[in-house]
Amino acid sequence: MDNIWETLGRIYENSVFIYGSILLVTYALLAIFSMISVRAYAKRDNADQLNTLLSSPLAPGITVLAPAFNEGLTIIFNVRSLLTLEYPRYEIIIVNDGSTDDSLQQMINEFELVEVDFAYNAKIQTRPVRKIFKSSNPAYAKLMVIDKVNGKSKADAVNAGINAASYAHFVCTDVDCILDKNTLLELIKPVMQEEKKRVIATGATLRIANSCEFDQGVMTRMRPPRQILPRFQEVEYIRAFVLGKMGWTLLNCVPNVSGGLGLFDKEIAIRSGGYDHSSFGEDMELMTRMCRYAHDNKIDYAIRYIPKTLCWTEAPVTVKIFNRQRTRWARGLAQLMYAHFGMFFNPKYGRMGMIIFPYNFFFELLAPIIEFTGIIYYIVMTIFGLINWPTALILLIFVYTYSVMITTIAILWDQLSFKYYRTWKEVAFLCTTPFMEFFLYHPLIVIFALRGYWYFLTGKKSTWGNMQRRGFQQTPKPAATAATAK
Repeated sequence: MDNIWETLGRIYENSVFIYGSILLVTYALLAIFSMISVRAYAKRDNADQLNTLLSSPLAPGITVLAPAFNEGLTIIFNVRSLLTLEYPRYEIIIVNDGSTDDSLQQMINEFELVEVDFAYNAKIQTRPVRKIFKSSNPAYAKLMVIDKVNGKSKADAVNAGINAASYAHFVCTDVDCILDKNTLLELIKPVMQEEKKRVIATGATLRIANSCEFDQGVMTRMRPPRQILPRFQEVEYIRAFVLGKMGWTLLNCVPNVSGGLGLFDKEIAIRSGGYDHSSFGEDMELMTRMCRYAHDNKIDYAIRYIPKTLCWTEAPVTVKIFNRQRTRWARGLAQLMYAHFGMFFNPKYGRMGMIIFPYNFFFELLAPIIEFTGIIYYIVMTIFGLINWPTALILLIFVYTYSVMITTIAILWDQLSFKYYRTWKEVAFLCTTPFMEFFLYHPLIVIFALRGYWYFLTGKKSTWGNMQRRGFQQTPKPAATAATAK
């Protein structure tokens, strides 16, 4: 019996060692690929291109979609932010998804909205649309507000916006996000520059808005979040977008486009069935179905990512809200893997089936489970005095040092490339965060992921909840002096 347990222990240890080694090598390769991608982007990036596109009558039209549910605290601020976007042909559609607060009334009052007759064509089935509003003020001619019955999901709200969209491309964002004024110009560039493939989606880097300064919906000063939980999320976002997704874009293997900001081909999205209202990871689920549709219909497609930060989102500041967010994300990932498991190692789906899906399964879905079982294994080994402490400590120090190094490289590479923070003191402050992440933040990610998997397995009901926004920090107005007072 002892020999059996010893053999099983060795098999487990060897398996975890191989798994961890592959993961570490993958991260290293992604870092290298990311640097190649960012450098290539920087060489192509030209302010004259944006100016030419901005004045071009041939620029493709874009619809900006933003669902809103009980966003009364920030709704006016955020809509005004969307109205500052610079692009020759675009419209903004805010979908009020049955809010129970005064979100709709605030928009009606602020933007002089009136109910209009509109030829709403429900290509994607959603909960009923009650009213459609447009502004009587020409200054807000680009704005449309859809008031609909609550669909209990972001997906249902976005689908209603897609049905009303006038243009061939749509940008999906969250109403609590702040976008850079050049967002539409930047997102459409890969679509126009690609000659051989059909770009079905474009994404860009998201950052945390907490502690940044804004003035009338425009970001005026980027700062690292002062509160520890949002700061952990800032570091995580930099690593995921700058290293992860920019690395994958070199291989045309971007796993998903964030729900916070993404540009999509409307025709492909509709033919794929739109967002799945029953999914808890609707953004990744839509991308998977769009890729699946493209493969099934022999469309040579591409998904592109932009290393520039074009979107700032308010991060949860309490563990309770963070728990709710990450549990939902993990549940959505499990749901996606189950629904599309037929793509797993299926050569019919090209890189999606042979690279992206296996990576998401082994290194995203299984990672929290393997980490948790590893902790249990080491606890049992410690109790029975079977652990080799020198080897275990060396391994722990190596993994810890490697994770800090990878994250620090991402932060420094991002700053050297784009100089978002004004001072290196702020960068140094942010670089202290990875040293704490391994012990304070990462365990929460594992726990909440396992909770999401449990909810998926047990079918626990959940809804699109209120994230309890606190609003954005406004740029302080200069104090009136005696001279200005006169």
